[in-house]
Amino acid sequence: PPSRMRMCARQESAGAEALSPAGEYLLSLGMTEDQLQKATSRYGRGFHQDVDESVKPLLQWFVELGLTEEQSMKAIAMRPQMMHCSLEASLKPHVHWMTGLGMDGSQIAKAIASFPDMLTFSLEANLKPSVQWMSGLGLDDSQIAKAIRVFPKCVAVALRRT
Repeated sequence: PPSRMRMCARQESAGAEALSPAGEYLLSLGMTEDQLQKATSRYGRGFHQDVDESVKPLLQWFVELGLTEEQSMKAIAMRPQMMHCSLEASLKPHVHWMTGLGMDGSQIAKAIASFPDMLTFSLEANLKPSVQWMSGLGLDDSQIAKAIRVFPKCVAVALRRT
């Protein structure tokens, strides 16, 4: 019988159930069944992405940023919504913003691996106001960058304060 994970990642196709192409691809690259189960339970039917147009470019971009394959799979499992985000219009501007805070490539990769949710937060409505709030507490740019490097979730904590 099929595993519980495979049942969660199934889609209906011509009256028969099949594992989504994105799910099959991610499993073939080393995503664990547990990670795929978490991703599909978090994102459900929205997990069915075009492999060539969404999944492969995202994974390639992660490699370019310096994430390992394991970190990439974990990031997608934690925040599968990233597969719906435009690299050019959404994800790359987040990295550019982090660079502007004084973070280098390895620091950005570590922050994304630790807290991929940050890539799906709105820059204008969430991240920039969080940084402004931290600045209002007396932190300078280097201290804010360090806070994000050490504890990337601080932007979510600051969001609750703004």
